[in-house]
Amino acid sequence: MIRELAALLDETGLSEIEIEKSGLKIRVARALTLTAIAPQQPAPAALAVAAPAGQPAAAEAGFDPATHPGSIKSPMVGTAYRAPEPGAAPFVEIGSRVAQGQTLLIIEAMKTMNHIPAPRAGTVTHIFIENGQPVEFGEPLVIIE
Repeated sequence: MIRELAALLDETGLSEIEIEKSGLKIRVARALTLTAIAPQQPAPAALAVAAPAGQPAAAEAGFDPATHPGSIKSPMVGTAYRAPEPGAAPFVEIGSRVAQGQTLLIIEAMKTMNHIPAPRAGTVTHIFIENGQPVEFGEPLVIIE
């Protein structure tokens, strides 16, 4: 049965499949190698942050958003939305002051809209996602300092 599911993964291009039948639950997944492709045009200004005067830019300082203490990571796999609906203003922008519990963004998973709240008050210094972008579990979304 596992070999059949693995063959089904290859046929369909899926990365994982899970079935449950008569109390038996089987999940088959394969590791994917993702290759980053450099953008052909400059990134939008809303996603870039200028370093304070006298400090090196984040990339030069070996900045790792995954280990930053203010990093808010995705609690699930899904599609991230920065605004409550198409055409609406984003929940937060870089430089926005947020209160604990304030919605930072929404992640849609299995047709359910999950509001992602700020775990603490602070200022949004980085936003790593674009509206409608797929996100993975544990992927850095926002940094609040």
